[in-house]
Amino acid sequence: MLHTFVAYVEDRPGVLTRVASLFRRLNININSLTVGRSERPGLSRLTLVCEASSEAGDRIRASLFKLENVVDVDDIAQAPSVTRELALIKVSATPRNRAQIFDLAEVFRARIVDLTSESLMIEMTGVESKIEGLIEVLREDDGRILEICRSGKMTMRRGHHVSSVVKAMGVVEGESAETEEEQVDEAAADEAV
Repeated sequence: MLHTFVAYVEDRPGVLTRVASLFRRLNININSLTVGRSERPGLSRLTLVCEASSEAGDRIRASLFKLENVVDVDDIAQAPSVTRELALIKVSATPRNRAQIFDLAEVFRARIVDLTSESLMIEMTGVESKIEGLIEVLREDDGRILEICRSGKMTMRRGHHVSSVVKAMGVVEGESAETEEEQVDEAAADEAV
C-alpha cells in the first residue's frame, strides 16, 4: 500500500537526516521526498511517499511524530487530494526534429523553457502517469533524452485544513471567519461613532 505523509518540520539542520535514518531503521524505501517552505514561518513542509502495509503506515506516522523538530504529521494516502510532480527533461534537438518535439510538448501540455542549437529543455507539471507518458514517447527515439530531473510528489488535501493550518490562519475552530465586507462595515461603524 502506498502511503503519502505530509509533515511540518522545523527549519533546522539535521531534520532530514533524522527522517531518512528512521526509514533506514524500519527498512522501508522512500519512493519520493519533497521538502520546501510552508505557509508557516520557520517550518518546512515535507511530503514523503513510501510503500508499506497499513499497520506499518500507522507505525511510521507515530515514529515520525516522535522525531525531534517534527511538529505535525498526516498520512493522506486515502484522503481526497491533489498530487503533482515537476519534471525537467533535456532532449537532443536538431533543426529537423525540433518542430516534432515542440508539437509533442504541446500535446502533453508541457513548455519549452530552454533552447540551444543542440538541445532543448521541456518543463512539465502533472500527475506521475502523464510525465511517464511523455518520457516513454521521447524514449522511442534512442538517444533523444539527455537528462531528466524530477521533483518528488507534492500533495495537498482537498478542502480539508488540519487544525495547525487553521490556527496559523487565525481562525478559531467552530467559528466562521468574517468576510472582508463585514470587516469594512464594522470599521465604518467604528469611525462614525
